[in-house]
Amino acid sequence: MKRWFPAPALSFVLFVVWILLNQSVAAGTLLLGLILAVVVPVLTRSLRPANAVVRRPLVMLRLGAHVIYDLLISARDVARLLLTHRTEDIASHFVTVPLDMRDPSGLAVLAMIFCLTPGTAWAELSRDRSQLRVHMFDLRDDQAFINMVKSRYERPLMEIFGS
Repeated sequence: MKRWFPAPALSFVLFVVWILLNQSVAAGTLLLGLILAVVVPVLTRSLRPANAVVRRPLVMLRLGAHVIYDLLISARDVARLLLTHRTEDIASHFVTVPLDMRDPSGLAVLAMIFCLTPGTAWAELSRDRSQLRVHMFDLRDDQAFINMVKSRYERPLMEIFGS
């Protein structure tokens, strides 16, 4: 069973999304959805990280709330800057953040946070996973940003994933 369904949740989501995208429950649509739900997880098995164990679910909820809040604030700030400032007045540059976390699952979540947050982009992770390079749309205080990343994101992720 594990051979054909290495990621049952992914298979289920793929099947449901396929049905929703096609807006049909015809036999052909169901059959093709089932084929995709089996084949895609099998072919992408090596691309998925090892199963993560969440050790502190309440910390995860708190982190989620912080991320949602930060996304909203960042979207507002980026929109304000785009509408009210000239390009040359925006302090866009790269920042290198030293990391203590090495857990692949924690780093993957951190990458998602930066990719989702308007005005930030994950640029590079050093080979030894000790430094993260982030591009910032507008940043005036690099050290304050580094401190925020370490306390608001990295520390909770280390608690959640136990790294």
